[in-house]
Amino acid sequence: MTPPADEAHQHQHQPHLDVMVSGLLFQDLVFGLPTAPRPGTEVWASGYTESPGGIANFAVALSRLGLATGLAACFGADDRGDRLWRTLRETEGIDLSRSARIDGWATPLTVALAYDDDRALVTHGGTPPLSADDLLAVPPDTKAVAAHIGPWPNEWLPKARANGSLVFADVGWDPTEQWDPAVLDQLDHVDVFLPNATEAMSYTRTTTPADALAALAERVGVAVISDGARGAIAMDAGTGERVDVPAERVDAIDTTGAGDVFAAGFIAATLWQFPLIERVRFANHLAAQSVTRLGGADAAPYQHELAAFLEQSGQKEGTA
Repeated sequence: MTPPADEAHQHQHQPHLDVMVSGLLFQDLVFGLPTAPRPGTEVWASGYTESPGGIANFAVALSRLGLATGLAACFGADDRGDRLWRTLRETEGIDLSRSARIDGWATPLTVALAYDDDRALVTHGGTPPLSADDLLAVPPDTKAVAAHIGPWPNEWLPKARANGSLVFADVGWDPTEQWDPAVLDQLDHVDVFLPNATEAMSYTRTTTPADALAALAERVGVAVISDGARGAIAMDAGTGERVDVPAERVDAIDTTGAGDVFAAGFIAATLWQFPLIERVRFANHLAAQSVTRLGGADAAPYQHELAAFLEQSGQKEGTA
């Protein structure tokens, strides 16, 4: 592990951040295709972009909304890792003092094929040598934290919550398709849970997003289920408020990372103290804007692009 020299004292002092995010980082290669490729044929891409991916989608989307954002992730000490490190720290302004450069470990790579208003992913990469618990053994001073939960420990989450951080979490695709319900035990340490419809129904063993929402609301303070072109539903278990917000109609080019951008919008709107329905509307709008461009993190809107929407909705972004 080779952290940069200018961050050698990273654990002696942590800058105050709005949000710290932790998870697996990828380099995304995104191809826009007119149709799905078939065996034995060649398809020419109509568009192409390289972009930070995985947990970086969260971090970039939050930073572009004006939130002071930190990222705890492993970067390979390779060309991909070097490019991602520079892009995230220098271009996007993300604090990487809790991230690590790893010698001899390749930065994970995902190829996204975007077509027919959806995408297919091909990924290569190994398990990071350092876990979130290693990188965040002493949780930083932040207003919120965001993490992926799964069949691995996240012992730093209850520590962060005990320190006063609001805990947001999502899950990812289970490649085994077993969807072990025990993963949801980690919701004991989560304030807001943001799965997509497939994940929510699979983990709760339900057949509709509405039933999944009801099941999740019994386990977490706020449950939010995104459902692509059908929009999103959310429930505040404390107040009993339930909202159902349709998606905005847009001409989708690439849905890569849209769920992460949606979650980032909901996190920002929560810190800005928007009402529940406006949080979901803002998250929907952010995701809708992102799918009109190629790329996950690269497609995340900037704060200045959202002024008209916020003015029309009667909400105002502010200091988290």
